[in-house]
Amino acid sequence: MSRFTLPRDIYHGKGCLEELKNLKGRRAFLVTGGGSMKRQGFLDKAAAFLEEAGMELRFFEGVEPDPSVETVLKGAEAMRSFQPDWIVSIGGGSPIDAAKAMWAFYEYPDITFEDLCVPFHFPELRRLARFAAIPSTSGTATEVTAFSVITDYQTGVKYPLADFNITPDVAIVDPELVQGLPARQIAYTGMDALTHAVEAYVSTLHCPFTDPLALKAIEMVLDYLPASYRGNQSSREQVHYAQCLAGMAFSNALLGIVHSMAHKTGAAFTCGHIPHGCANAIYLPYVIRYNARVPEAASRYAQIARAAGLAGASEQSLVNSLCEKIFSYNKDMDIPCSLQGFGIPEMEFREKLAKISELAVSDACTGSNPRPITTAGMQRLITCAYYGTEVDF
Repeated sequence: MSRFTLPRDIYHGKGCLEELKNLKGRRAFLVTGGGSMKRQGFLDKAAAFLEEAGMELRFFEGVEPDPSVETVLKGAEAMRSFQPDWIVSIGGGSPIDAAKAMWAFYEYPDITFEDLCVPFHFPELRRLARFAAIPSTSGTATEVTAFSVITDYQTGVKYPLADFNITPDVAIVDPELVQGLPARQIAYTGMDALTHAVEAYVSTLHCPFTDPLALKAIEMVLDYLPASYRGNQSSREQVHYAQCLAGMAFSNALLGIVHSMAHKTGAAFTCGHIPHGCANAIYLPYVIRYNARVPEAASRYAQIARAAGLAGASEQSLVNSLCEKIFSYNKDMDIPCSLQGFGIPEMEFREKLAKISELAVSDACTGSNPRPITTAGMQRLITCAYYGTEVDF
């Protein structure tokens, strides 16, 4: 038996932020990030709509990129003091992910972070509050997913939390919130969305409910991302919807080792953080070549290439076309095509490779990858992605 879970309500279209005024409740705890939503006036709009709904508000601002365990615990403590019946998060993936984890600690103060790291073993939520998510970027799709990524900065490891309980009750996908995003963020989040859809389509848990969502998302990202990157607002709106479709797909089909690798390398190097979407963009073509040695995965990558209108007379040539397409998008949007190109020092890379590979294999996303991988295989694969060399195993 399989399960397919989405938010109860998904509002989309320009101006749909206004739907906040129709929520029914007494207190709303509003979680946001570094200030862009406040500077652009969207935080004030959200607050005004919630007040129009008759709710008392409490703000929790300043959630950092790649939210920390400490931020989550601090937010949960503030929730317990305020006792909201709605948790509303507006911003990028980081504040929404943080608010999801805060929600669990709010409802279960005695639970431990280690308990929540066990995939699909959350306690039942919604005893105290429901959750509304409003994304301001076009990549993570956390507004419709059963996932949250929290970082332990003491170890440098990202922990993907996974449980259908943290799928939001309401998602508000308003393209007005992404109109002012900088080009680099459009590039990284767009490639994150593409990776979500591709990994969902080839996942061992893909199904007839997830396949159409994944394929449509892939087509839309490939069609609209270049123009969105250049600032075209109608294309930017379509990418915002595409990332949401990709989220619906991967929340139910799960992901693969592109994300396993990105989770474990994002905060691992002293030269600087690798943004999640950038890491996914770097790793994706290398993982496609690795997975395509499994016939079923090769067939599905070829289906993706055909749906995208790419050239190829054989499955292998279609797989090659798909990889070349991804490399060309990276190049056109100034994303490096290797970890070395990102600037990671070779000596530090070699020192940390074994541990990173071990952690990546044990990541929650590895289990649904279409081709199994060992720690030794992961070392080889990440090495190919570091130097930009061919994956021939």
